[in-house]
Amino acid sequence: DIKNTLSKISNTILVLSGKGGVGKSTFSSQLAFGLAKKGNRVGLLDVDICGPSIPLMLGLRGQEVHQSSSGWSPVYVDVEPESESINDEDCELGVMSIGFLVPDQDSAIIWRGPKKNGLIEQFLTTVDWGDLDYLIVDTPPGTSDEHISIVQLMKKYMKPTDGAVVVTTPQEVSMMDVRKELNFCKQTKLNVLGVVENVHYD
Repeated sequence: DIKNTLSKISNTILVLSGKGGVGKSTFSSQLAFGLAKKGNRVGLLDVDICGPSIPLMLGLRGQEVHQSSSGWSPVYVDVEPESESINDEDCELGVMSIGFLVPDQDSAIIWRGPKKNGLIEQFLTTVDWGDLDYLIVDTPPGTSDEHISIVQLMKKYMKPTDGAVVVTTPQEVSMMDVRKELNFCKQTKLNVLGVVENVHYD
C-alpha cells in the first residue's frame, strides 16, 4: 500500500509549475541526477500522464518496465559518482513513467480523470522502489486531476520535511500562474520547499 511504499522513502519532493514550457521536467531530471551523483538512492516518478517527457530526457525511450512478484521494477539509469570518495553502488537512479507502458511513443494518451487517478495510485502502490533517500515526482503543469490525486493519496503519509518545489520563469504570465500554484499548495497544506526561477538571464 501507499503507507508501506512511502515508509521506505526518506524524502519526497513534488516538482510543480503553473504553466508548461518553464523547464519543470528538465529541472526534475537534473535534480534527481544530481542527488544520485552525490551517493543517494533516488527514484524519479513521472506522473505527467498525457505528456511524459522524462524517458526522452534521460535517454530511456524504448525501455520497458518489468513486473515481478514484488511489483513493477523501475528503469535504472547509469550514474557516475561526482567524486572518487563516493561508492558507485550508492549512486542509484530509478525511473517510472507511463512512457514505458505505451507501445507507441508517439501515441496520444487521451484519458479521463478516473483512469489517470487509477494509474497514479498504481504507481504509488506497485512500483518496487526499495529503500530510497529521495523520491522526485514530476507533475504536469497547472493544478489538474493528477495534482489533486497525488496530494490526496500521499499527504497523510508525508513527513514535515517533504513538500513541493515550484518552477517558474521571469515572464509576468508565468509569475501569475505560479501564484496560483502556491495557492494550491496552501489550500492542500502542501509544504513549499522553494521556488526555482528558470531560464533567467541578467
